[in-house]
Amino acid sequence: MPYSTEPTYTHGTPEKCAVLLLNLGTPDAPTAQAVKPYLREFLGDPRVVEIPKLVWWFILNGIILNTRPKKSAAKYASIWMAEGSPLKVHTERQTSLLQGYLGERTHGMPLVVDYAMRYGNPSIPSVLAKLKAQNCQRILLVPMYPQYAASATGTAWDVIFNELTKQRNMPALRTIKHFYDNPGYIAATVQNIRDYWTLHGRPDQLVMSFHGLPRYTLEKGDPYHCECQTSGRLIAEALQLNAEQYTVCFQSRFGRSEWLQPYTTTILKKLGMKKTKRVDVICPGFVADCLETLEEIAMEGKEDFRHAGGGEYHYIPCLNERPGWIHALADLVLDNLHGWLDKPQAAQLEQSRLRALSMGAKS
Repeated sequence: MPYSTEPTYTHGTPEKCAVLLLNLGTPDAPTAQAVKPYLREFLGDPRVVEIPKLVWWFILNGIILNTRPKKSAAKYASIWMAEGSPLKVHTERQTSLLQGYLGERTHGMPLVVDYAMRYGNPSIPSVLAKLKAQNCQRILLVPMYPQYAASATGTAWDVIFNELTKQRNMPALRTIKHFYDNPGYIAATVQNIRDYWTLHGRPDQLVMSFHGLPRYTLEKGDPYHCECQTSGRLIAEALQLNAEQYTVCFQSRFGRSEWLQPYTTTILKKLGMKKTKRVDVICPGFVADCLETLEEIAMEGKEDFRHAGGGEYHYIPCLNERPGWIHALADLVLDNLHGWLDKPQAAQLEQSRLRALSMGAKS
């Protein structure tokens, strides 16, 4: 296999370290034309849908991509921000804030902070090429998924490792697999809830809704379900909630097969039928608000609960750009960059350049 062309190299050029945040992705616009290729890429990923490839190809291309883009586009339009997709906007802001925090704490080390999306733009291959052009020889990969799932973190790794097979001069890599029980992440989530309750009062029930996966993923060894349960328990313990005051459940069921239970829609309808006076819902599996939180939970969830007879319904926003979360993210990153941030001295770089030139190097 031919390798991609390496950037022009000049001896004595300082190497940089990069932090690459990874998130799911979003269509470029809230239109059926933009949603269709995004869904094709997303639902065409064998990590996402584990159905025999030929069977799924006919279902995806013959049915889903002919009916779902228009419906999905309407949902995206209902939550679209002036700057663009909420997920992309918040991820860009998080990236910028993290760059600033790390710059202060590393005292100007040659560190690049960027982000990429598994599906859509900016794509992982394009951002890896951008980092290579900046001479980033060490890259820390940071999935913005607190809990590991093969269909989220795992598929991002697939793309990255595949891209590296095309490179002659590969960078050193480190990966953060998950941070579901990280004290900083838990503390930031708990403070987010407490701050909301300080302003709006406390609910009768706190619902913690995580993205759902097919039940067979748990049976085949995916740790996602267990990590979600652990996150939920740690959050509840920090809030001093008893078992009757909170529920951990799973949203976004797709298709007819059994998914991880209990389902969020079922829980909200049951709470509504019990005439629960107030329910607050938070999504600890997302660190940035997106379609699944702003439309599915904040809008559809409210309708399910209220239609079933419930009272007040409150959606607590994701961590987004909260300072406590960005500080926690910076701590997590620095813990995993240990030993990588040695700043080369200018004199050493110049000596290296001169030695290379004396041995016949052109630059």
